[in-house]
Amino acid sequence: MPENDRLSGCLDEINLEFVEREATPKLLMKLSIQLHLAGLSLSNTVSFLEVFGVDRVRSTVHNWVHKADLQPESGRCPNHVAVDETVIQLDDEQYWLYAAVDPDSNDLLHTNLEPTRTNVIADQFFAELCERHDVDDAIFLVDGAVPLHRACDKHNLDFRYERHGNRNSVERVFREVKRRTTSFLNCFSNAGAETANKWLRSFAFAWNQLI
Repeated sequence: MPENDRLSGCLDEINLEFVEREATPKLLMKLSIQLHLAGLSLSNTVSFLEVFGVDRVRSTVHNWVHKADLQPESGRCPNHVAVDETVIQLDDEQYWLYAAVDPDSNDLLHTNLEPTRTNVIADQFFAELCERHDVDDAIFLVDGAVPLHRACDKHNLDFRYERHGNRNSVERVFREVKRRTTSFLNCFSNAGAETANKWLRSFAFAWNQLI
């Protein structure tokens, strides 16, 4: 897909129904949301707005991203799904990040942030993934994590052990999420798991559209 078509499509999918009284032109709001999710810091996004004579603070842009409530589209039918879990740091708290990626397209299918790592949480993640996408015939690529193997068995999903190869796609996602949460620490200061999960869904939307 040509790059300008991808950018235009991304803008079209950003819904600003939450806007009531906002003097900022909607196109600039959409561009700001898009730029920040694509990797521009809040400070640099504010500087971008200043070029157009719009004076906004970082928290305003952060709220736009949060309220837009963007999510990756559902209904995918991948041939393979790479699933993994990792620990990330948000403010002073550690969370377990679960992610499922289509290694053929590198699209993020589903993410979730949890305070701990258990069999029940892994089961719930796979249940949500199965509800959002048609993955019954997909081959799941997992590492040696027992909760992931157990969840695949419970949901009657075919899986194979793979440490590298196609599973590198989910590792790329983890690296980028960790980079963002470290570089843009001010976005996550005092943020709870629910707020961070909303950001992750928005990140997944941008990852699939732009990255």
